[in-house]
Amino acid sequence: MEYPSLPPGLLTTTQAAQACGVTPATIRDWVRRRILHPAGGSPRRPYYRVDDVTAAQTAAKPSRPGQRSEAA
Repeated sequence: MEYPSLPPGLLTTTQAAQACGVTPATIRDWVRRRILHPAGGSPRRPYYRVDDVTAAQTAAKPSRPGQRSEAA
């Protein structure tokens, strides 16, 4: 079930993922890693500001210990 209607400038997790070209799991990972913060909603159905999503997309992502590098 999707939101009936969000105010302009806000995106659901799925919409944010589509806008960034990533999966919804990546958006949730950015939230968990504090790269992106929900602008409202509920814990199960958050929504995000468009500006925050684009900033998170371009933000430097901290690497995790043991994470494979892109060159490998």
